[in-house]
Amino acid sequence: MSKPIICVGAILVDELIHAAVPILPATTVNAHITKTAGGVAHNIAKQLSILGVNIQLISVFGNDSDGDWLKQSCAAAGVKIEASITKEGISGRYTGVLNSDGSLYTAFLSNASVEMVTPEHLQKHEALLQTAQYIMADANTSIESMNWLLAFSNRTGIPFIIEPVSVPPAMKLQQMDLNGLYMVTPNEDELPVICSAKSFLTQLQVEELLKRGVKNIWLHNGKQGSAFYTKDKTVTLHAPDIEVVDCTGAGDGSLSGFLLGKTLGKTDEECIKLAHTLSAEILQVNGAIVTHLTQEQLLQNVSKYYPA
Repeated sequence: MSKPIICVGAILVDELIHAAVPILPATTVNAHITKTAGGVAHNIAKQLSILGVNIQLISVFGNDSDGDWLKQSCAAAGVKIEASITKEGISGRYTGVLNSDGSLYTAFLSNASVEMVTPEHLQKHEALLQTAQYIMADANTSIESMNWLLAFSNRTGIPFIIEPVSVPPAMKLQQMDLNGLYMVTPNEDELPVICSAKSFLTQLQVEELLKRGVKNIWLHNGKQGSAFYTKDKTVTLHAPDIEVVDCTGAGDGSLSGFLLGKTLGKTDEECIKLAHTLSAEILQVNGAIVTHLTQEQLLQNVSKYYPA
């Protein structure tokens, strides 16, 4: 079997409460609830495993019924979790309350406990980490563990990627020594908080990260597509023009597509096209993961969105 991609970070029960009518504070509203397995590291791991990539997930499960359900979900998708932690108590949960028009009214993140993936825990599983093709951590991971993983990457030559997740966890990266980091994948809201206040324009922010030793910066710009920066080149690619059904997980899917491309030996430009293709497929279904596509079908679909 090929070397695994190892994903470090959150696995959560994603619970979405969909209001049937516009929400009024301090009163009862009819609603329906959907429940899926989520968390950035989990979403990337599961999508890649569905597409035939060897995957290991290092995360934290509760020893409750939700933890059992999350483990079963990973097993069904072929995601290996031997290096994960099972803690006493309840599993992590993201609860989003959606208004009747689909907009987010409020949300709660509880009991993720990703800080339990400590440098000591990672060191205990160093033999597994040494087998990786790539290591990816979402920024819910503690700064100490991301520092450990980056030092491990610089020592072994195994590429390490950080997915910022959202603005609050992305702020950790401003304080980190990022020298040698293979790639960081911010959107236009996350990029500024990774950088110092003096870098107030996108180009200045990119230049700062390159000077700090980041090898690749992949900036996601939503409907405008993305831009991929290195010291030697900039690659830009427009997003496909599609009818969006659900925005959940599009960024996670994009990184999944890029990593799939890398396992297949594709160029950066080819990986970005594959990433946008997978993201477009996710945007056209409910949920953060597409289960109806094989790797072969996904590769064929690139030409649908980006004809030669």
